[in-house]
Amino acid sequence: MIVMKFGGTSVGSKEAIERTIGIVSGRLSDRPVVVVSAMSKVTDMLYALSDAIEAGDSAAADSALIALRQKHLEAAAELMPSDPLWREEAYSRINSILDTMQAFAKAQLACGAGMTSKEKAVINSKGEYLSSNMIYCYMNSIGIKTSWVDAREFMVTDNDYLQGIPDMAEIERRCPKVIDAAFARAQAVITQGFVCKTADGSEGVLGRGGSDYSASLIGMAIDAEKIEIWTDVDGVQSADPRRVTNTRRISRISFEEAAEMAAYGAKVLHPKTIEPAVAKNIPVLVLNSMNPEGQGTVILQSSFIEDGVRSVSSKEKLRVITISVPVLKDASSLLTRVFAVFAEARVKVDLVKVSPVDIMVTTDSVDYVPAAVAELEKFATVKVEDDLAQISVIGKNISELKIALKEASEQLRTSRLVSVAQNDTYVNISYVVPLATVRDDVQKIHTYLFGRE
Repeated sequence: MIVMKFGGTSVGSKEAIERTIGIVSGRLSDRPVVVVSAMSKVTDMLYALSDAIEAGDSAAADSALIALRQKHLEAAAELMPSDPLWREEAYSRINSILDTMQAFAKAQLACGAGMTSKEKAVINSKGEYLSSNMIYCYMNSIGIKTSWVDAREFMVTDNDYLQGIPDMAEIERRCPKVIDAAFARAQAVITQGFVCKTADGSEGVLGRGGSDYSASLIGMAIDAEKIEIWTDVDGVQSADPRRVTNTRRISRISFEEAAEMAAYGAKVLHPKTIEPAVAKNIPVLVLNSMNPEGQGTVILQSSFIEDGVRSVSSKEKLRVITISVPVLKDASSLLTRVFAVFAEARVKVDLVKVSPVDIMVTTDSVDYVPAAVAELEKFATVKVEDDLAQISVIGKNISELKIALKEASEQLRTSRLVSVAQNDTYVNISYVVPLATVRDDVQKIHTYLFGRE
């Protein structure tokens, strides 16, 4: 079996869906498990619906529901113009989901109680159910015998409704049984990314972009031959091509490098995607559904990867948190205390710098920072700075670049926080720079490292 994950742009229109399922139809002998995201822009529409309900704006909520219904019914009609049976089945499934959402929204608006995270998850997860049901009907309408599976039968997490942490053991126990049963009557199986069931049995999600993570978790659980992540770019690039000119496709990278790139700002993969694949040493391919013949990028064991720089990435809207105490006598005990606070508040820390007088960390977390700061202020002075960004250079055996890189940009020469994270031979060299200059700085560094073409 293989796992094939298709993102929002790959299922965002009639033409995109036809192209995507054309790719799947060529892999039926591999027994594909197809994992789909919501149609492009739909997750944003659902977040807007959730916000409207929370604000008590019934007109905005009604408008969002009408737009969602129209988008999916029109797509179903375009996909299956000459197959009334499967088209009507798609209409029925789409309307059923949206009728349930409408009733839920009406009840929430009537009680005027806003929206808890548990209730937001009910709304935010529905895009994947709409797209997967519609595509399931389309696949069957063109002769691909397909089974539809609810990912919540096996994607079990803790009780964080909006950013669930997967229960790996339970997923490995449940998923193979569900997928095997589905293949007993089909050539392909389709399911949803992003969605999960929490430990208390509620509806939950893995967080924005979590469909990649879903695919990798499924691949791990079923011992897939490979995991294919189909997106709208030709594999992993040396930098974000939307922001940097003359980027290069990376033909192959290691699991470690891919994980670092995703964690430090690269947009192609969800930061947690690689972790489950590493557990079973499953190759991950990043491919372009708009260019199915392209080579893309393969992510492999480190022994297959040569030395050198792979990429330059950046994170914007970064926060630097400085924690100071009057006298820093024991840095290790303070670090332990500080990171216990961050862990409890679920603030993800990227870079850390310890000086004789303070501890400085970076994070791109937003929602959980105030709670962490309030707890830290019980024993330290805390300063939070915004309007910053982080630039990271990632590769194999590149630690000697730390000094040379400062020639690339004035901002690197004056950066207050420099981190060299090294695991055997794989290195991430990171800098904090002003948000206002980060895009120019990334371009300068990329040109310095890769030259012009």
